[in-house]
Amino acid sequence: MDQARKRRVSGPSYLSGQLLVAMPTMGDRRFRRSVIYMCSHSSEGAMGLIVNQRSSDVSLGDLVEQLGIGEGGAEAFLEQSVLNGGPVSTERGFVLHTNDYFAEEATLAISDGICLTATIEILKAMASGQGPRRSVLALGYAGWGAGQLEAEIGANGWLHCPADRDLIFDTDLELKYVRALSKIGIELSHLHSEAGHA
Repeated sequence: MDQARKRRVSGPSYLSGQLLVAMPTMGDRRFRRSVIYMCSHSSEGAMGLIVNQRSSDVSLGDLVEQLGIGEGGAEAFLEQSVLNGGPVSTERGFVLHTNDYFAEEATLAISDGICLTATIEILKAMASGQGPRRSVLALGYAGWGAGQLEAEIGANGWLHCPADRDLIFDTDLELKYVRALSKIGIELSHLHSEAGHA
């Protein structure tokens, strides 16, 4: 637990390009056991995408139909899950992806070859097999106002660690939370047993 305590006490400088990992004691059900890739974090606030929660409301087939992208498409695209990226702007789509796809004035380069694009063009490219090699498609995002995330980390709501591309883009969503904790050097059973102890 010393390592977890050190991660919390040191606090974030700014966490863009890192993973935010919910503590098991997280009170907000929307973020329970969530792993969030931080797309931006500054003195003005923070924005990230949950990368381990499957959307229960929308399938990729529904999305393709709603957006009129057309029939068919690359097999890998059609098998992709739609994730719940967070509780803010749940009608908006975001694609977190490798930097082998880049659209001028539409793609934000974040860190370590990971980018964010939020246009229908990237979905069309993905459907036709011309999109990025690896991607995560999410509806909605997680957002914090100025100082809000820092306060939540200070209150032991979150841990953070360097991002791992394999973890971000892995299709096994169930294992991502345990894998993220493992990157920090923490076993979930230890957090449960030591929660609440000073």
